[in-house]
Amino acid sequence: MLRREIEYFFGAIRFFTRLPVPAWVGHSAAMLDTSTRYFPAVGLIVGGLAALVYLAALPLWPPAVAVLLSMAATLYATGAFHEDGLSDTVDGLGGGWDKRRILDIMKDSRIGTYGAVALWLGLSGKFALLVAIPPALVPLALLAAHAVSRYAATLVLVSMNYVREDQQSKAKPLATRLSAGGLAVATVFAAVSLLPLPWPQALAGCCGAALATLWLAAKFHRWLGGYTGDCLGATQQVAEIAFYLGLLAAWPV
Repeated sequence: MLRREIEYFFGAIRFFTRLPVPAWVGHSAAMLDTSTRYFPAVGLIVGGLAALVYLAALPLWPPAVAVLLSMAATLYATGAFHEDGLSDTVDGLGGGWDKRRILDIMKDSRIGTYGAVALWLGLSGKFALLVAIPPALVPLALLAAHAVSRYAATLVLVSMNYVREDQQSKAKPLATRLSAGGLAVATVFAAVSLLPLPWPQALAGCCGAALATLWLAAKFHRWLGGYTGDCLGATQQVAEIAFYLGLLAAWPV
């Protein structure tokens, strides 16, 4: 039982990042489906990597440079997996006029104007917000935001239907509902990430992420009737930014 859970955990790392995992870890659609429970745990790892890079860089360079290097570390670790989902989703919702056309645009590997603007806003927004957060709080904010935003994407997966009809989507193995036990596991990892933060900032950050997730979920429901893998990536990105916004709004000036 324990070995199976460890395998699910490493399966989540393999699917959601480019980090190495042990060679004995299996690969199957069923395992990827179950590994979704560890999505927030992967966020803790990615956020922890960003925090370590930030702390290592801060004694050598200004905070803005440390933030930039920490962001580069997360992009390297994930292969810009979620940023790709953000750009595809915004391209689809911005350029499509019905469900089929939106899905076709999202599937296109080329990036359009809407997607390029979304990427620029997303990356520059994260940079500006993290630079504005007090340096001592940045590592804690990175840990929490990466875990909570991935929990937000998990909630979209749990509460909505997968809408792609083809078999080519990279998120197809995740297109089933998570069990109550799996959701509880995801909730624990998201909650643990918040413990080091002062509770007013943690609460404000969660409120920001929740509002962003509800807004996106409403759009997905209206235009698609559900979600795709790209929608989950977009949710993670927007919820992460919204978490920083909420945290910073609650920080005393």
